[in-house]
Amino acid sequence: MKKPVGVLVSLFSLPWVVSAVAADATSLEAIGKALFFDPSLSEPAGQSCASCHDPQAGFADPDRDQPTSEGVRPGLFGARNTPTTAYAAFSPPFGFDPQERLYVGGQFWDGRAATLEEQAGQPLLNPLEMANRDRAMVVEKVRRSPHADGLRAHFGSDVLQDIARAYESITIALAAYERSKEMSPFSSRYDAFLAGTAELSPLEREGLELFEREDKGNCAACHPSRPAEDASPPLFTDFTYDNLGTPANPDNPFYRMAATHNPDGADYLDPGLGANPQVETTSGRGKFKVPTLRNIEHTAPYMHNGVFSSLDEVVAFYNSRDTDDRWGAPEIGGNVNKDELGDLGLTEGEIAAIVAFMRTLSDGYGDTPYEPAREGAALR
Repeated sequence: MKKPVGVLVSLFSLPWVVSAVAADATSLEAIGKALFFDPSLSEPAGQSCASCHDPQAGFADPDRDQPTSEGVRPGLFGARNTPTTAYAAFSPPFGFDPQERLYVGGQFWDGRAATLEEQAGQPLLNPLEMANRDRAMVVEKVRRSPHADGLRAHFGSDVLQDIARAYESITIALAAYERSKEMSPFSSRYDAFLAGTAELSPLEREGLELFEREDKGNCAACHPSRPAEDASPPLFTDFTYDNLGTPANPDNPFYRMAATHNPDGADYLDPGLGANPQVETTSGRGKFKVPTLRNIEHTAPYMHNGVFSSLDEVVAFYNSRDTDDRWGAPEIGGNVNKDELGDLGLTEGEIAAIVAFMRTLSDGYGDTPYEPAREGAALR
């Protein structure tokens, strides 16, 4: 079992977060943002980081008609649903928690990138995403771009002369933008509710209660919903990994990719955490990182393979996975979480209440984002 609702790690006690939110990196954030939205950095040109991490879609893929994202080359799709980059800055480096006996943190669904910098460098080179041949190709594009002078000013006039150093500077800039307040504003109505400046409806309050009740929804076991003792805001993920028993998605276009990209064809099984070289394969198979629920109403479809198209469907699956044959078998069995979901006993009305509450987690409510009530701890 995971930590109960009240036992939370303060995000302000985490050194990588303190450095990220306290440092004045405005100019580097601006460079990173320009790189993030630049469609000329793919091969061929036409796809930026923002193409699959659109602010209007909660920094996830805006195309809700496909369960996984199409790369810059038409007809080529990745195996997984694009996770949001919002609030990704608060994920700790990938590692094993010996007390909880769980893997925690990292980036991507399988945690294979330890940090934001490491993550930022991978889509640029992925043949199913931005499809650059190598780092040198990316660096040459940046040398010719309006971003070059900013990188030189920040990292030194010769930074773009060495491929390894240049590529590192690009990933550092992208990560700086991903750590910016723009990507993690904590400006939802629920944040305003916690600050005492907004109300929840009776249905939303019921949903919050069910979300937190260990004998009902128990969602907060993996998606903590309460501020920490120092009033730092909840992130709605504990950054751990679970096999939820998610069924395979027959509509996943990755099954149709050529053997070059998918040698298993329709027999492909996503190993999840089991593909992470830092993890013993058997224990990690079928486990995926717990996503944040912030902006969740804007990031459909859901689960690692985009098998569910609505929040109602997701909660219904959590509720009756083990009692309703319509869900089918897990994509990978053997270590499915049967302690915290599968037979929750929720009514249709209770499912609707939980979904109503989750819709209060979307950023952009009002003009003033939530600031933790702790001197010196406000996000910058």
